[in-house]
Amino acid sequence: MARVNIVELVTDWVEEIVRDTELELVDVEYVKEHQNWILRVFIDKQGGVDLEDCADVSGMLDKKLDEADPIPGAYSLEVSSPGLERPLKKASDYVRFAGRQVQIRTYSGIHGRKRFEGTLEGFENDNVLLKWEGETIEIPLELVSKANLAMEL
Repeated sequence: MARVNIVELVTDWVEEIVRDTELELVDVEYVKEHQNWILRVFIDKQGGVDLEDCADVSGMLDKKLDEADPIPGAYSLEVSSPGLERPLKKASDYVRFAGRQVQIRTYSGIHGRKRFEGTLEGFENDNVLLKWEGETIEIPLELVSKANLAMEL
């Protein structure tokens, strides 16, 4: 099964696992690091996840993976919090974290650059609203290559 299909399949399964809980799926990665394949699942909830949340999701997902066996060969499963600099993936993330400091990279230049750090002001008409250098700029979501919360000192 192709990497993309594995990520899509696992995303669907984890969405089903967390559906009626306080948890949300943040991201799924299937990557090769050194000689090992790693399936990473990042979950979150208001106030942050704990070890029990990760263990519960890991156990349920591991059972589904064992039953369906979609991944050939050996791999490691990791279920964890996305951390303090959590990625912003969905439109709802940009609404939820309005008022927070963020770092955004774009595929192509906007205002002559591809990297921005500023205060997230929300999301409107498929655009991320960012307070940057004293003004609010709009960054089309389709141009965002990577976005995450920034550590606030």
